[in-house]
Amino acid sequence: MLYHVWYYWCMLVSIVLLSPGLYWTSRSASDFPRFYPWARRWAAFILNGMFLWRKVRYEAQIPWDRPYIVVSNHTSELDVMFCYRLVKSPIVFIGKAELAKIPLFGFFYRRTSILVDRSSLASKRAVMDKAARRLARGTGLCIYPEGGIPKNPNTLLAPFKAGAFKLAIESGTPILPITFPDHRRRFPDFGKGGSPGVIRATVHAPIEVTGLTVADQEAVSDRVHAIILGELNRYRAEDRKS
Repeated sequence: MLYHVWYYWCMLVSIVLLSPGLYWTSRSASDFPRFYPWARRWAAFILNGMFLWRKVRYEAQIPWDRPYIVVSNHTSELDVMFCYRLVKSPIVFIGKAELAKIPLFGFFYRRTSILVDRSSLASKRAVMDKAARRLARGTGLCIYPEGGIPKNPNTLLAPFKAGAFKLAIESGTPILPITFPDHRRRFPDFGKGGSPGVIRATVHAPIEVTGLTVADQEAVSDRVHAIILGELNRYRAEDRKS
């Protein structure tokens, strides 16, 4: 619990210290490319402050002069911080609306993310429209296709929802899969432990969707799911050997 309290303290201090830059660059969607470097500094402040050292494996050289739809497994709040550090081209996060209620953090979250109320079908539809407009402006997205953190801690990777892959195909935006094997262990839900140490990530090769149609979205979803699940299993086998 103390480690979680320390995390919230790091978040508070980092937002206060960086608030001038975060505020002036988050006033409108057109400012987002200027906001993104500040968000990456914020994420570095928190990860460093929590004494989390990053180890990254790249499957390919990533051209950062184009937008991506980033998809990854989702097990912890650390997923967002590490995504900011890994992805150098601006991405807007699609996240749950409840986080907007957090004091101070919620103010910037509302201004820079696309919020979804998962209990509302109308909200989900509006999110897809907002996301499509962001892609049309050349800004990437980060979507966790499991639809949230799986409640069962033994679930390695939950089934994917279709939204991210439908958006990618309709907009022609390549998909960038990322695998995080350590976040549930390093920083699980409040009161369930956590510790400093190494957090690893694999940035997979981008998947092009040019020429595909919506009829192909299930196949693309299955392909990305298999890539991330296979990498999670590889990390698990590696850990068992060590």
